Order: sequence, then structure tokens, then C-alpha cells
Amino acid sequence: MPRPFRKLCRYGWLLAAAFALPLYAAPPAGHPTPAQASDLLVPEKPPRAADLPNEGKVLDVIHANEFSYLEIARKGSKEKQWVAIQKSEIKVGSTVRYEDGATMSNFYSKLLKRTFPSVMFVDHLAVTGKP
Repeated sequence: MPRPFRKLCRYGWLLAAAFALPLYAAPPAGHPTPAQASDLLVPEKPPRAADLPNEGKVLDVIHANEFSYLEIARKGSKEKQWVAIQKSEIKVGSTVRYEDGATMSNFYSKLLKRTFPSVMFVDHLAVTGKP
């Protein structure tokens, strides 16, 4: 076998890989570009307070490790509701607006060693009036 042919056979897999690499590096159809993917990772802006459907006055606040539990008297109703949000400094007597969230009945907090009859976990809450 001629010497150049042996070298070609020996290093042929490198040559084949070099030509095939762009085929494997291309993203699948419908895949976002790096710029589009970056835009997807940017968190969305929180809703304006006026766009949050529920309103009430904070009657009690209990802070736990990651959450603040707020007992809220809903505006225009005698109904009281427990709402859990990411831990934040909200004072009793504040007026708040908040979104609808996932409600859990008979929620037991191991940290607080307490069962709440019902707790709504929400992502967005806005203080609209100070105590």
C-alpha cells in the first residue's frame, strides 16, 4: 500500500469528523437562537398593582424561613384568607392587592407546627396602603 494512502487511512477519521461536525453542531429545527434563549431567561415584569384582582387589609403576619403568611380581610367581604408569599416585610394594617394562586386546604407547616384551614400561595402581591 503506498505511503500517502496509509496516512490518509490513518487520519481519515479526523478528516471525516471535521466535515461531519457542522452537521451535528446545528440546532434542531425550531430551536431558539442564543439571543432568543437569552430573552426567554429574563424574568417577566411583575403585574401592576391595579391588575391584581384581590384586595384586602393585613390582619396578621407570620414569618417562616422562606415564606410570610398573611391573614387578610378581603375588601367588601367578611371573609378572611391566609396568603403565603415569598418572605417580605409587610406590616399589619397594610392594604395589599394580590393575584389568585394555588390554594391548599388544611395546610400543615412543620416549621410553625400549625395547620392553616386554607392557604393561597401567590407569586405577586403589592402593598397599596401603609398602616
